[in-house]
Amino acid sequence: RLAHSCQSLLLLYCFLFLSVQTKSKKTLARPGVKNIVLVEGVRTPFLLSGTTYADLMPHDLARAALQGLLHKTGIPKDAVDYIIYGTVIQEVKTSNVAREAALGAGFSDKIPAHTVTMACISSNQAMTSAVGLIAAGQCDAVVAGGVEFMSDVPIRHSRKMRKTMLSLNRAKTLGQRLSLIGSIRLAHLSPELPAVAEFSTAETMGHSADRLAAAFGVSRVEQDEFALRSHTLAKKAQDNGLLQDVISFKVPNRDIVSKDNGIRPSSMEQMAKLKPAFIKPHGTVTAANSSFLTDGASAVLIMSEEKALAMGYKPKAYLRDFVYVSQDPKDQLLLGPTYGTPKVLERAGLSMSDIDVFEFHEAFAGQIMANLKAMDSDWFAADVGTPPMEKFNLWGGSLSLGHPFGATGCRLVTTVAHRLQKEGGQYGLVAACAAGGQGHAMVIEAYPQ
Repeated sequence: RLAHSCQSLLLLYCFLFLSVQTKSKKTLARPGVKNIVLVEGVRTPFLLSGTTYADLMPHDLARAALQGLLHKTGIPKDAVDYIIYGTVIQEVKTSNVAREAALGAGFSDKIPAHTVTMACISSNQAMTSAVGLIAAGQCDAVVAGGVEFMSDVPIRHSRKMRKTMLSLNRAKTLGQRLSLIGSIRLAHLSPELPAVAEFSTAETMGHSADRLAAAFGVSRVEQDEFALRSHTLAKKAQDNGLLQDVISFKVPNRDIVSKDNGIRPSSMEQMAKLKPAFIKPHGTVTAANSSFLTDGASAVLIMSEEKALAMGYKPKAYLRDFVYVSQDPKDQLLLGPTYGTPKVLERAGLSMSDIDVFEFHEAFAGQIMANLKAMDSDWFAADVGTPPMEKFNLWGGSLSLGHPFGATGCRLVTTVAHRLQKEGGQYGLVAACAAGGQGHAMVIEAYPQ
């Protein structure tokens, strides 16, 4: 009888084990569709602008990320078919920063490279462009990445001064030159400073975030609590060695940098002392609950699964369905995640409960909280539901780790891959808002361990 009972228990265990195995093997692979994988992702430490990177140029950071990727993967430099980088505020001397960084990192000059810009989802666009090239059979291995360098942004002369200077360059006689010089007025010397503002509405993003938070009833306390959560989780992840995409970088004539320097857990009392940064005196967006100006670069190696395995790589994750969305840049500027999430879930045939890991871009705490409230609304998100906080941005986010505009997308995707490995999940979801009222969402599937 005992033997019979043991046999029954063993059969029951085998049945349960096979059931679990079957469930965990559910995949988004489709017949006839090429599997595309994330092999590796790296980034330079993200630093507050004006700190250790201050004397560099954007391509220096991008080059460091590319060299870090080469070092970590050991991929032969001539095995890469294409390189794509995202950036937002371009340095005019290196407008195709992808090409300059690739040459600087030692890639073959036979590898084409181009730069894309799509505000805060520029490196998301770089990655999905890579996916498209591989899916189309044009390439087997593409490096995508992003860079932003806010320590030194282009500051222009006024338009009148520029016109005068261009005319001076064309002047043929001394008289013409003297006449043009004499036309210069003091007002012409006033520079044009760049601003994080919408061209179509002339409104700064912080101002939009403040209005969005007000529209969805997000309080100052809620925003400060979320920001404190982000910094606290980031510090914990940093201390526990979870931010394994960060590479050390020897800054010329400076120190070796090996970790992000914007992670600063505070207290609710300290944060409450800060004044509104945009809408004064009654706004709720402050320096403490906003992402800060950041310098940094990221890079990822994306390949067809077939090529990756043939070269002996163990991929980190599958890159599956993705969508781009766009809406009114005045009243819905930062609602990209709300519009993108239900669409990408529908494409993938998944529900919110299927997602194990969420990584959303944190532009402002008010923006995140407004999106979470909107996603719970029938009117906005087809009642898709809200991501559970126990799965949401558990290693910090842009508020704490930093947000180099062009580089954040690769950080989000690499973090999802690492969290899926660490937590044993199957599916992850990345979502981000961007200037222009645009947004991106992508489903990532864990690679079998």
